[in-house]
Amino acid sequence: MAKGMREIKRAIRSKQNMKQITKAMEMVAASKLRRAQMAAESARPYADKLKEVVGSIAAGTKGVKHPMLETREVKKTGYLVITSDRGLAGGYNANVLRKVMAEIREKHSSSAEYSIFVIGRKGRDFFKKRNIPILEEVTGLPDSPTFSDIKSIAAAAVGNFENGSYDQLFLVYNQFKNAMTQIPTVKRLLPMEDVSVETTSAYEYEPSAEGVLEVLLPKYAETLIYSALLDGKASEFGARMTAMSSATKNATKMINELTLSYNRARQASITQEISEIVAGANAQS
Repeated sequence: MAKGMREIKRAIRSKQNMKQITKAMEMVAASKLRRAQMAAESARPYADKLKEVVGSIAAGTKGVKHPMLETREVKKTGYLVITSDRGLAGGYNANVLRKVMAEIREKHSSSAEYSIFVIGRKGRDFFKKRNIPILEEVTGLPDSPTFSDIKSIAAAAVGNFENGSYDQLFLVYNQFKNAMTQIPTVKRLLPMEDVSVETTSAYEYEPSAEGVLEVLLPKYAETLIYSALLDGKASEFGARMTAMSSATKNATKMINELTLSYNRARQASITQEISEIVAGANAQS
């Protein structure tokens, strides 16, 4: 009985230590979530304004053309997948990777029909284990990434569409709604749709509208990739906070159950000792 009580007590200490760790991780994730959410929200006005400028050029100039605005026959597709470097975030990575694999199985019969760009160690390892070729990868991003951290992969993803390496480019990431809800999303980035806006102003562009679009459209596409990354970071910390909160609650429940078992075992041990003392006393009388 004493041995069993020692094991229960050891298990209680182990769960208490685990609870302290998960509670600390929950608080850290909550702090990082606030910063990531602010960064994601602050990036949206810039992307919206850039879209407005691009849309006003496209709408206000007749016959303007650019490869990033033109739909062509789809022979090959590019996917830029955004995951995290670390786990312990519930279904954050599994959901987005399941989403992109479903897209690949549904639309492609061989790896020659698609190209993969990946941000995050979890996504990189996932594709490598399945022998899926990765065109370019970025890992080891900080908790508050800057545009320069992903500029190379964003430029490569956009540039490969422009030079005809593939005919459409999709972003696959977790769209942030709130700390409890992250939506795995597949969003077509290129060719661009719905960039035109109504405008009553007429402008003249130097050297030409096409020249201005040639500079702005790649920047706009790269900005959308960065905005999706910030959304993904907020989703990551929200998922991790929720997962650690759930782990803390589970640890508390296990501690309570183990404490109850320990108290019952202790009570049974005391009762047994009393019974032995009484039996010994009766035997001597």
